[in-house]
Amino acid sequence: MPKQKLLMIGNGMAGVRTIEEILDRNPDKYDITIIGDEPHPNYNRIMLSNILQNKMTPSEIILNDETWYASNNITLHTDEQAILIDRLTNTVTTTKRNITYDRLILATGSRAFILPIPGADLEGVLGFRTIADTEKMIAASKKYERATVIGGGLLGLEAARGLLDQGMDVTVIHLADWLMETQLDAKAGELLKADLEAQGMKFLMQKATSKILGKSRVTGLAFKDGTQIETDLVVMAIGIKPEIELAQHANLPTGRGIVVDDFMTTADPAIFAVGECAEHNGIAYGLVAPLYEQGKVLADHLCGIETKGYHGSKMFTQLKVSGCDLFSAGDIKENAEIKGVTIFNSIENKYKKNLHARWQASRCRALRRYNRRQPSIQPAQKRRRTHRLHARFTAPQIRRIRKYERRRNAR
Repeated sequence: MPKQKLLMIGNGMAGVRTIEEILDRNPDKYDITIIGDEPHPNYNRIMLSNILQNKMTPSEIILNDETWYASNNITLHTDEQAILIDRLTNTVTTTKRNITYDRLILATGSRAFILPIPGADLEGVLGFRTIADTEKMIAASKKYERATVIGGGLLGLEAARGLLDQGMDVTVIHLADWLMETQLDAKAGELLKADLEAQGMKFLMQKATSKILGKSRVTGLAFKDGTQIETDLVVMAIGIKPEIELAQHANLPTGRGIVVDDFMTTADPAIFAVGECAEHNGIAYGLVAPLYEQGKVLADHLCGIETKGYHGSKMFTQLKVSGCDLFSAGDIKENAEIKGVTIFNSIENKYKKNLHARWQASRCRALRRYNRRQPSIQPAQKRRRTHRLHARFTAPQIRRIRKYERRRNAR
């Protein structure tokens, strides 16, 4: 029986991880072809900041070299762009050829969001998304002195730290009141800013850029409040925009990303989407962990393995800046239902905040009260007691109750 043709547009982390998962499950099911618009094999985009910070070289962030593709009988077309999907003939047209498919995975990822302001097309204005972007930033650092990063989020701060390491005078422009405002509260944001200022980074907070100055190359920035600064390089790190144009031209439903169901299937049952380009339940994820979870679900589905599907992910953030130990996950804001415990050690400059929903805290208090007032349990009572426990507590809490009682009975 001939193999089905599996074509994937996109050669990034999420897509290739999906292919790895398929090969783990059934390596003989598909004849696989991958189209990538960059000249490199699959590499770890997360580590671009390490290249900029002089910790790694481009070759060291390659995840799957050409040998891997060949050993798994995968046809790889690099430096080639898909320009059209014909759903009637199951054909993808690229800048170099036509390729037919039985199953098509869209793993087109995203691109850096560039502010639509005058001067955004000047030389010296970059995103921070690819090896090519990183190499341009390093090259600029050898010719110029001043760099400005627009965006005080995770990516912007990593880019700023890298440009500092390249010897540039770096200023970060941020619209919000404090850094990383979607992952940190105000106190943590201010502590982070002070830490980075001590490393030599400069900040202009609550600044909205209105124009990039210069004739052929950037020379400065103008802000909506009327002020200006001089700069030789502008790096925009204010978010990403999913690559959805191919899907739109193929009349597939899109929102922020390409709309998929719990099995990463688009409106066309032969076409799937995974990674940053996919939108599941209204969310287009930009961190790698959710994208790998999507890849596992899609691999199961394409290999005919029963799966419960993808139902969203919890996200966390970790800053890769030398001298800063920062981790954030889950909810960061208190409200009527979520309360927190905050610990700040001003001597060691350590800040911790732990948030819990009110029902979790009340359950913990109820568990302690329940433990204190329960007598020793005789065998004949255990069945009724177990029923009451399951009605009131979760399984981990029940295990804690029973462990406590065993210790008390032993005394």
